[in-house]
Amino acid sequence: MRTENKTEGQPLTRPKIMVVDDDPDLRHALSLRLRANNFDTVNAGDGYSAIAMAKKERPHLIILDLGLPAGGGFTVLKNLRKYPTLADIPVIVLTARDPEGNEKYTLESGAIAFFQKPADNDELLGVIRASLQAGWGLGRALQSGPA
Repeated sequence: MRTENKTEGQPLTRPKIMVVDDDPDLRHALSLRLRANNFDTVNAGDGYSAIAMAKKERPHLIILDLGLPAGGGFTVLKNLRKYPTLADIPVIVLTARDPEGNEKYTLESGAIAFFQKPADNDELLGVIRASLQAGWGLGRALQSGPA
């Protein structure tokens, strides 16, 4: 979705967040929360479609579950880093898995944050906003051209 910047006359793009989770109810609920907070969303339900969707949509940030069919979350993290156009997308892991061991490995694998389900909405939104404000993935938010 685009809006017009009245002072500059430049189109603005809302940051796009990809939600990757095999639970359609969670994807839907999280997408609703994100859109209510001025983010656009795209969704994927498995590891394979997550990579394909990231290539197509080039989100500014990804929220990723670890327990996915067709390639788990760690495989998705690894595969994102293989593509130069996807390698800089910040990834926040949101999973039901126990943080012990998983959190450390997740961060070492390239994620910027680890949340165990159910996550505190305000804390999750705070990390999303901070990562976008820090410029992780935001370079594409300022570009209007295709990937």
